[in-house]
Parts: sequence; structure tokens; C-alpha cells
Amino acid sequence: MMQYKDGGLRNVWLANGYEVRQTRFGEAVAIHDQEGLTKAVCLALTRKHSHLTGVEFRFVRSAGMLASQAALGHHLGVDAQSVARWEKSGKVPRWADKLVRLLYAAHADGNVPIRRAMERTNQVERLANQKIIIQESNKGWESTIEDCDELPA
Repeated sequence: MMQYKDGGLRNVWLANGYEVRQTRFGEAVAIHDQEGLTKAVCLALTRKHSHLTGVEFRFVRSAGMLASQAALGHHLGVDAQSVARWEKSGKVPRWADKLVRLLYAAHADGNVPIRRAMERTNQVERLANQKIIIQESNKGWESTIEDCDELPA
């Protein structure tokens, strides 16, 4: 068995579904179905009896729902800093723990309204972090859009 430490998880072990390969840099692990593994881990986390740790909460948010802290905060009615604080401190409020489990389960099970709402919020978040560059050429003004981490204030 191999301990699966992606995203800082410490309590997940893989019985199979991976290969250890030798590379010129040493041993490397190849996961057979990363997307399927991520879904299985997130579903297991949402079904566990104890509260989600901050690391587990972050894994479900980022790997499972592909949501930023701001996007999840929007769905939970809090700001991104609150989500960041819960993930860092490990003190996830009981209501947020339960709601993120419900959101992920509905999203993973293909609940169309929930899935669309999550995708729309994630898309808006990505669009907010884009830079529009306008450049004059011999054909007139042209625009391009680039992703960026942060826009100037």
C-alpha cells in the first residue's frame, strides 16, 4: 500500500491503481485514473463520520469542486478570507463542513442545477482574473485576453 499525500492528506492509502516507475530522477508514482481517484477520495471524505480537517476541506474544495476560496465562499455566504482561515487553522465550522459535503455530493452525483451554479461561479472567478490587452495595429485596434494571478489595484 502507498500513502496518498496529495494536497497534504495524511489519512488516505492506495491499495492499488498506481505504478512505481524508475526515472532518471529516482522513483516516481503514476496514478492510473487521477480524476477517478480524486472523486473517490472526495466522496470518502464527505462520508466520513468525523469533522473535516482544514486539509480535507481544502482538498474537497480545490481538487473535488475545482473552486477557489472566493468561489466557495460565495456559495457559503462568506468571504474568501474565512475559507482560507478555516483551511489553515483546521477549525471548519460545523455548518460549513456539512454544506461543503452536500455541495460536493450533489456536484459529483451530477445534480445539474448545483453543477451549473458551481461552474458559473468558477467561471466568473476565472474571468475576474484576466487582463485585457488592447493593441493598435495596421488593421486597427485588436484585443487579447491573458490570465493573470492578480490585477493591479
